[in-house]
Amino acid sequence: MSDSATRRNADEEWENLLHQLHNQPGAQPRPYFYSRVQARLIRATAAAHAPVRTWLHWPAYAVMLGLLLLLSGDDAALHSVSSANQASSDWLELPFGGK
Repeated sequence: MSDSATRRNADEEWENLLHQLHNQPGAQPRPYFYSRVQARLIRATAAAHAPVRTWLHWPAYAVMLGLLLLLSGDDAALHSVSSANQASSDWLELPFGGK
C-alpha cells in the first residue's frame, strides 16, 4: 500500500515546504560574473577559430567557377574561347589575305 495513507498531513508538509522555498531570496551571482563569462567565451572562440583572410579563398573561387563553366552542359566557356580565337584569326588574315 502507498505511504500517503499513513501520512495524513502530507499535503500540509508539501505546502509548508513550497512556502519556505518561495520566501527565500533569489540567488545573486558574484560581482563581475557576466564580464568574466564574456571574457572567457571571447578567449575560447578566438583560440579555437583563427580567422582566415577572405582573399586567400579567391583563387579557389576562381578555379571552381572556371570548372563549373567548363563542365557545364552548354559548353559556354569553350564556345566563347573558340569564337574569340576565330575572330582574332580572321583579323590577322585580313591584311595578309588581300581580300
